[in-house]
Amino acid sequence: MKGYIKLESGEIFEGQLAESTEDIYGEIVFCTDMTGYQDVLTDPSYYGQIVVFTYPLIGNYGWNLNDIDKNSIQPAGIVISETQDQVFHYEAEESLPDVFRKAGIPFLSDVDTRALVKTVREKGEMGAVLSTSHEKASFQTYQPMEERKVIREVSTKEPLSFGKDGFHVVMIDFGYKPSTVSHLLQYGCRVTVVPYNYGSEKISELKPDGIFFSDGPGNPAQVKAQLPEYRELAETYPTLGLCMGHQILALAFGAKTEKLHFGHRGANQPVLNVKTNKVFMTAQNHSYKVDENSLPKGEFIVQYKNVNDGSVEGLSHLKHDIITTQFHPDASSADSKEIYDQFYVHLKKKGRERTYA
Repeated sequence: MKGYIKLESGEIFEGQLAESTEDIYGEIVFCTDMTGYQDVLTDPSYYGQIVVFTYPLIGNYGWNLNDIDKNSIQPAGIVISETQDQVFHYEAEESLPDVFRKAGIPFLSDVDTRALVKTVREKGEMGAVLSTSHEKASFQTYQPMEERKVIREVSTKEPLSFGKDGFHVVMIDFGYKPSTVSHLLQYGCRVTVVPYNYGSEKISELKPDGIFFSDGPGNPAQVKAQLPEYRELAETYPTLGLCMGHQILALAFGAKTEKLHFGHRGANQPVLNVKTNKVFMTAQNHSYKVDENSLPKGEFIVQYKNVNDGSVEGLSHLKHDIITTQFHPDASSADSKEIYDQFYVHLKKKGRERTYA
């Protein structure tokens, strides 16, 4: 059926809408990935958003159940220039439109996504609605993403355990990707994933060797109440924070975060290692950044920077074993493997200190 995406700023783009006769609201964002749409669609960092794919053809290799991070599709809606009902990959089990239909996810195709993305780049990320009648669509009841408690919605409700032996890493869940757990398991760690509000005392009772602050959606300020406990944990145990975890750790130590005009989303974000002056490509998905000027003096050094806009991409603490990155090392180039390597070195160092204490 004919459908529309209407932006909060008033622009309207026409296409073919499937799987929805009701208005679907969400923050409009765009992803520049040419491949890997399964990872995008199952990433909790996209929870509740309307995702526009900039690449003109999405879905030509279908859907493979072995390649997904989580079973459910996370965005509220999808916008695509062109998709494929016929798939061209020997491992494909379903077409992308079939997956959307089964999940009841509204998707708008045959859209001028180039013009749409140019509008978002110029005016910034904002509310949007997928509708069959743009005249009736209204934003009076729309709740902006930064006001929603989305971390509470996506975080696990009970602890989850993975692996049996090795260093024990407790992952605080703000919307984690199973691939991050898989990377820690590859290093021989065992992992316990806990709710975002589990509490520092209960986490310490788990006897962790290290703490992992996961990625996730939304505004990092939504966990303001937990920041003192997060800082206490980071000062006590070797700590790694990725994406949302990076931002939350910065907040916990007194820095500020601010929303980007339009976020970094895609697997082609160039990042500079300030120490080595080496550039490598990274995968990212975030709307906020750490304000470099707000970093407390004598606490952190900026380890990584975004080549495109100069924003902070990673921090290293001067006194504690704390490292953070805005990008996703598990989904980036091999160069970013050094992040997990460094975290593992910190775990071993802490282990030796306990042995000889």
